[in-house]
Amino acid sequence: MTEVRGESAAAQEERIIEEHLAQEAERALNRKLSPWVKLGIVAAFVVVFFGSFMLGRYPVMPVEWFQGVIAHFAHLIDPSAPIDGTLENVLFKIRFPRICVVLLVGAALAVAGASYQGMFKNPLVSPDILGASAGASFGACLALLLDLPNAYVQFFAFCGGMLAVGLAVWLNKLVRYDPILGLVLGGILVSTLFQSGTSVVKLLADANDKLPSITFWLMGSFASEDADQLAVIILPMLGGFALLLLESWKLNVLSFGDEEARSMGINTRLVRLVVIFASTLVVSCSVAVSGIVGWVGLVVPHVARAVVGPNYRVLLPASMIIGSTFLLIVDDIARLMLSVEIPIGILTAIMGVPFFVIIFRHNMRGWK
Repeated sequence: MTEVRGESAAAQEERIIEEHLAQEAERALNRKLSPWVKLGIVAAFVVVFFGSFMLGRYPVMPVEWFQGVIAHFAHLIDPSAPIDGTLENVLFKIRFPRICVVLLVGAALAVAGASYQGMFKNPLVSPDILGASAGASFGACLALLLDLPNAYVQFFAFCGGMLAVGLAVWLNKLVRYDPILGLVLGGILVSTLFQSGTSVVKLLADANDKLPSITFWLMGSFASEDADQLAVIILPMLGGFALLLLESWKLNVLSFGDEEARSMGINTRLVRLVVIFASTLVVSCSVAVSGIVGWVGLVVPHVARAVVGPNYRVLLPASMIIGSTFLLIVDDIARLMLSVEIPIGILTAIMGVPFFVIIFRHNMRGWK
């Protein structure tokens, strides 16, 4: 009789705790975002975006930028209209494609990181957990070893990222009792395999010619971005963004657990596959054009969560905007800090680690 009463008391206590957690989660999901917060996020993005056009080896004053924009569109309408060739090249042939690529990559890494953290219910998850970055790195390094043109380097990187994640999803079948654990283990195995492949490629590369280019590519850079690379990645990335934003409300439901999600009629396996495919698509495109840019997908979602809360219908767009702004700031620093451009991956790590330590200390308790 005592055991029955004890069990009843324990079950009642567990039920009370679950109800309390559910109420807290509901309050967090229904949290209203202040208009000032929205305005602040958008204002920061706009300032950094337009400021990036004016910063560089060839500084552009606001009046010159305004005149250059007017002259550019006037020239598009009437090719005989006068135009400053130097200003035109700086603003629209060099900086505009680079800024757009940086914005897309920052948004892609941040939204993929936020989606993975919600799907795996783990704040330490980053976009490369399933091996996308390792696979893309191997593909790009293999293309560089074979001395293929830049377009093939991007293609090999994209295919390598998709192949790596595909293998991780396939290996997930080995762990039938826990799909999350299966994905994580599959990602670890695949990442180790492709990292070993990258090491073999570096070992085979000519130390005086190809090895430096492979090493520099792995550190990440936006120095060679142009309109052609922007045209290649923009449609796949926009498609991936659309898929993730459409799945945002399902990520909210998944945060309560698989059983609750299934009780609401959600196919949890299909949702995970869609999120994995869309995240891999945008991350592979990012790595293909910029190399390895770490920490953005790990740190930025925490910053966004601290600002807007855990509702993924708001968190994913906020992560995209904050990620774009953050990476554009880092890219500006990389261009201006030294006479030689610093690889972007080095700066994101240097800036990301202190950010993450602060966030981990003050905000991890309220992550869920």
